Amino acid sequence: MGGCPKIVSDEELVKCFRNGMTPMQICQATGTSYGTTQKLRWDKLAKKAGIVINRRPAADKDAIEKINEYMAGEGRKHFSLTNGVMLIGSDPHYWPGLISTAHKAFVKFCADMRPTCVIMNGDGIDGGSISRHPRIGWDKRPRVEDELEASDARLGEIEAAARTKNLYWPLGNHDARFETFLAARVPEYEGVKGFKLKDHFPSWVPCWSVHVNDDVVVKHRSKGGINAARNNTLNAGKTIITGHLHSMKVTPLSDYNGTRYGVDTGTLAAPYGPQFSDYTEDGVCDWRAGFIVLTFWKGTLLWPEICHVMDENVGLCQFRGTTFKV
Repeated sequence: MGGCPKIVSDEELVKCFRNGMTPMQICQATGTSYGTTQKLRWDKLAKKAGIVINRRPAADKDAIEKINEYMAGEGRKHFSLTNGVMLIGSDPHYWPGLISTAHKAFVKFCADMRPTCVIMNGDGIDGGSISRHPRIGWDKRPRVEDELEASDARLGEIEAAARTKNLYWPLGNHDARFETFLAARVPEYEGVKGFKLKDHFPSWVPCWSVHVNDDVVVKHRSKGGINAARNNTLNAGKTIITGHLHSMKVTPLSDYNGTRYGVDTGTLAAPYGPQFSDYTEDGVCDWRAGFIVLTFWKGTLLWPEICHVMDENVGLCQFRGTTFKV
């Protein structure tokens, strides 16, 4: 961390900032907290000294470049499906000791529908303990090892039920925490087995996106905001299936070329689960639990269908106008 002393003078702070250290890195090195008073002092100092404070870890850019590098040549996957079913779940943020209703339903659909392909559309792990965001009070976050074990168990259930080798995992921003954290702190271990997330889940093909036939794209995230689903397909010119926002919806868009869809896959986690309760401050979440069923007929995607969790506590779900429990 550059050897900053416990008491940081203005001159020493300027030196730290010019060496690329961030407020969080300086706080970790000095044992201080980055509160409002500290922020105001540092902002004033930066303006006076004519420097720009790097709010994000300096290694983030390098880490992302390394992730891009390791994904090079395999970032976009192509899959052809003429007749069959594709199941897409997303954002389970698997947590030790928890099995959500949506996950149970997803496993059931894998067993019952015999999908040709299964896609876990990002954020399979949460990475709470390795987030760049500071700890909130004394909140408890599971160890990385425990998260990996939980994710391996849940994904193993999907693999066993689906009985297909066509398993894809577009990288999510929470998934990226695993390698971003390591690349920032122990870059000397690059290439060592186990230091890539994909090393722990060999059955799943890592990628940035899956392009199905010529007109459907599945990736973790694209646009943001309340109109993201519509803007995604408007911008892409194709049907696009994304996660990340947890909102779960199907938004059709018709033009002279026909009808395509912007689809949000929602979350396989319980929206008010412990993964989210602290950083959302137990606020209202416009999120929905469930997953997406895609059916292809003669190479054409039929209207995307939603399996929605109605009641997490009793395991109640709805699909195609009927309800069932898991």
